Amino acid sequence: MHRPKPIKGFRRLVTRRPEIAEAVHETTAGGIVWRHNPKTNETELLLIQDAKQRWTIPKGHVEPNEEPKATAEREIREETGLKSMRVMNWLGKVNFRYRRSHTLVLMTMHIYLVQGLGDTDDLKGEDWLKDLKWLSANDAIDKIAYEDIGKLILLGLKQIREAAH
Repeated sequence: MHRPKPIKGFRRLVTRRPEIAEAVHETTAGGIVWRHNPKTNETELLLIQDAKQRWTIPKGHVEPNEEPKATAEREIREETGLKSMRVMNWLGKVNFRYRRSHTLVLMTMHIYLVQGLGDTDDLKGEDWLKDLKWLSANDAIDKIAYEDIGKLILLGLKQIREAAH
């Protein structure tokens, strides 16, 4: 078989990705988890660092016959080990799409404001996580990898401030 020569200056031949054969819709849910740190008198947010080093919120797929609110609580518990929490309210949803081989995945992520309760320092992240930590609100906003989640963090912080007054 004759292989075309790469264009001069390019190290390899640029190939087209395979055609998308199908589009699927998937739903996830997660939480912007917060606590009040009495030592610093600051609101802190719990972020996870995924396998690709991106800082984000705990979240995961909604199971069949599961409400997104229940998914958010389950995923926070599974991913972070946080035992006690109060799911306060729904902040909004983020829609995005990405490619998984021959499939276009249309994702809807429901995000809730969740207060961490009890011993919020007793955490155990799942093995696939690179890190998880409580960060000041400003640090969390700086580190979050996804702009749309960052906007919902700001909305959540506003609701926390309003509830405190």
